[in-house]
Amino acid sequence: MRKQRITSSLCASALLLSLTACGASTQNNDYSGETVTGRVTEIDGETVTLQLGELGQGGQEGAPSDGEQPPEQPGNMASSEADGSGEAPEDPPTNSDENTPPEKPDGDSNGEAPSGDSDGEAPSGDPPEQLQGSGMSDDTSSSAQVAETVTIDLSDAEITTEADGESTAATLDDIAVDDMLVVEFDDNGKAETVTIQTGGGQPGGFSGGSGEVTQGTSANTLDTDTSVSGETYSSDGDDENALRVDGAVAELGGITVEKSGGSSSNTEDGDFYGQNAALLATNGAEVTIQNATVSSSAQNGNGVFSYGEGTTVNISDSTITTEADNSGGIQTTGGGTTNASNLTVTTSGSSSAAIRSDRGGGTVSVDGGSYTSNGYNSPAVYSTADITVKNAVLTANNSEALVIEGQNSIALEDCDVTGNMSDTEGTSSDENVHNVMIYQSMSGDAEVGTASFSMNGGSLTSQNGDLFYITNTACQLSLTNVSIDNQDADGYLMRISGNSASRGWGSAGSNGAQAEVSVSQQTLEGDIVVDSISTLNLTLSDESTLNGSIQIVDNEQDGTAVDDNVVLTIEEGCTWTLTDDCTISSLTNNGTIDFNGHTITLADGTVLSE
Repeated sequence: MRKQRITSSLCASALLLSLTACGASTQNNDYSGETVTGRVTEIDGETVTLQLGELGQGGQEGAPSDGEQPPEQPGNMASSEADGSGEAPEDPPTNSDENTPPEKPDGDSNGEAPSGDSDGEAPSGDPPEQLQGSGMSDDTSSSAQVAETVTIDLSDAEITTEADGESTAATLDDIAVDDMLVVEFDDNGKAETVTIQTGGGQPGGFSGGSGEVTQGTSANTLDTDTSVSGETYSSDGDDENALRVDGAVAELGGITVEKSGGSSSNTEDGDFYGQNAALLATNGAEVTIQNATVSSSAQNGNGVFSYGEGTTVNISDSTITTEADNSGGIQTTGGGTTNASNLTVTTSGSSSAAIRSDRGGGTVSVDGGSYTSNGYNSPAVYSTADITVKNAVLTANNSEALVIEGQNSIALEDCDVTGNMSDTEGTSSDENVHNVMIYQSMSGDAEVGTASFSMNGGSLTSQNGDLFYITNTACQLSLTNVSIDNQDADGYLMRISGNSASRGWGSAGSNGAQAEVSVSQQTLEGDIVVDSISTLNLTLSDESTLNGSIQIVDNEQDGTAVDDNVVLTIEEGCTWTLTDDCTISSLTNNGTIDFNGHTITLADGTVLSE
C-alpha cells in the first residue's frame, strides 16, 4: 500500500523549538545539522533575522488553551491512562506563489493564486460548531503559532531561489523582508545553504506584490448608484478591470463582461486586491448581478472579485469562465462578502480555484450551481475565509477538491464533491497527494488557528491519493451521512502528520497536526495514519461504522513524539471492523469492535483481541 506520500526534499530534520512565551524572542539555539524555515523580518548586511513559527504544544496535545484538562471520556476506558479599510494588510508577502501549497491548491498569494471562497447561505460567518468533548478551545492560542526569531549569518551560505519547481543561483541582494527562507546548517552550526521560497508557502506563481492596496485601472467604472441592463464591458489592458463597481449600489442584469487580454504586473495585487480581474467590486460597493456572462482569458484575471469589508456581491444565474493561470472564478478577499446562487463556473488555468479566497478572507455563501476547475493546483474550493456551499456540484479535474488554510472554514451541505490530484503535476504533489487538504502555509495569508470542515449529506469522491490530509494546523472535522468513495486503493482515509517543511509549512519535526474528528450516521472505509508528532481524537456516533486500520507511525523528520496520538471513542450502536493490526493511544468502547482476527495495541502496551 502507498502509505507514504510525504517525502522530504530536505536532508536534515528541524530542531523542535522549545518556546515558553507567546511573544517574539530571539534564540541562540545550536542548529548544527538542522534545517529551519522562517520569514525574513530584518536584514543587516550579511545577517538576516527570521521569524520562526510552530504550533504550540497545547494545540498538539489537544489541551484547551486555558490549560485546563479536557473532560474525562465516559464509558469503559482501555488505555495507557484510562479588513477592507483601504489600508494594506499587514506584512503582505512580496513573493510569488510557487511554494504555496496546491494553488494554495487553488492559488495562494504565493505564486499560484489560492482559491477559496466563503459561505453558502448567507453566512453567519461562524465556523461549524465546536465538537463536543474535544478538549479544543475556540481560543486560537490553543494552536497558535508562537513567534520566535533567530539571527543568522549568511556570509558563507550557498543561496538559491526556488520558483515553479526550479532552482536558480541567487545572492544576498536577492533576499528581501517578508521572504520565506529555508536554511540548512552544517555540523558546526553555520548556515550552509539557503533557499528563497518566492511564494511564502504555496505552489506556483510569478511576480510578488506591491505591499499596498493596488487595484490598477478600470476600462469601465460605476461609482454612483445605478441600474444597468444588457450592457457589454470589455478590457484587454494591463492591470485593468473590464468593469469596476467602486463604492456604489449597482443592479446589473444580463450584462456581459469580457477580460480578453492584458498582463498582470504582479500576482499578489491580483490575488489580494482584484487588479486585472474581469469584474471588481470594491470600497463598500453593493452589487447585485443576474443572468450575466463573465469571461477572462488574462493571466491573474479572476472572474468576479469582491474586495474589502462592507463590499457585497450578490450574483445569481450567471456563467463565469476563466482560462489562464491564477484566475479564480469567484474570489473574495480583505473581508468582502460574496453570495452566489446557481452559477456555472469553469476555470482552466493553474492556481485557479472555482471558488476562491485569499488574504484578509471574508464570507462566501454559495447555493446551487456547478463549479469546475481544470488546472493543476486548482481546487474546486480554496478557503482562507468562511465558506458555505449548499446543493452544488464541485469538481476539480486535476487537483485536490477542497483546501482550507489556517483558521478558516468550509461547510458543505448536500454537495457532490470530486477531486483528482495528479501524482506528478502541480507544485505540491511531491509532498502529498490527497483530495481534501487542511493546513497552514505560514505565508501570512491566513490566521493561525483551528480550521473547521463540515459536510452533511452529499458525496465526496477521491480519484487519487489520500482522502484527507491534515498537516501543520489544528482542525475540527465533522461528517454526517456523506457518501464517501476513495477510488485509490493505496490512498489513506486520513493522513494526519507533519511535513518536510520544504514549502515553508512550519518547521520540520514540529509541524504536526491536531485533528478533532466527529462522524455521525457515517460509514468510513479505509486506513488512518497518524504520525508521532500529531494527534487524532476520533468519535463515532449515531450508528457510524469504521472499516479499516489505525496506525501511529514515526514522524519522517524525526520530531519529538507527543502523547495521546490517537484517542478513539466508539459510542453505542457504532462498529469498528479491523482490517489490520492497529496501534492507538486509548480507547473508549461503548459499541462493537469486530477484531476480524487482528489486535489493538494501546500506548501502555495492552493488547486487545477477540
